[in-house]
Amino acid sequence: MEFTVTFKTKWADFDANRHMRHTAYNDYAAEVRVRYFKEHGMSIEDFAKENLGPILFKEETNFYKEIHIGEDITVNLTLKALSKNLERWKLQHQIFNEADKLAAQVNVYGAWIDLEKRKLSAPSEKFKDLFSSLDRTEDFEEIILKR
Repeated sequence: MEFTVTFKTKWADFDANRHMRHTAYNDYAAEVRVRYFKEHGMSIEDFAKENLGPILFKEETNFYKEIHIGEDITVNLTLKALSKNLERWKLQHQIFNEADKLAAQVNVYGAWIDLEKRKLSAPSEKFKDLFSSLDRTEDFEEIILKR
């Protein structure tokens, strides 16, 4: 299933060059992740009940086309990599301008952290289906954990 969200951009998203500021792309990508988790049964409250939270190790953004003031944007979410125990994951966002041209791509590498132990942790069974309905990138790979 393709997961996409369309946003109306706001004044605060833009810089002095009259195009979207670089960190705004990452903010929209993060918003899409939160919406995806919530739509798949894992709201912020659910994470708290599980004593689990998402953390990022790396966030990389590549820019291709400008987004101008007043443009609507569409942001998608796909699964780039996943460990067997679901502890670690890589997600990819593509951000399209109003003309449906790829404006940027955001790749994030993250994991789940146990909020009490402050250590990486594999999630409970509730998380099994969290990524199963998400489209995978063409270069999807399994993350091999080295312990």
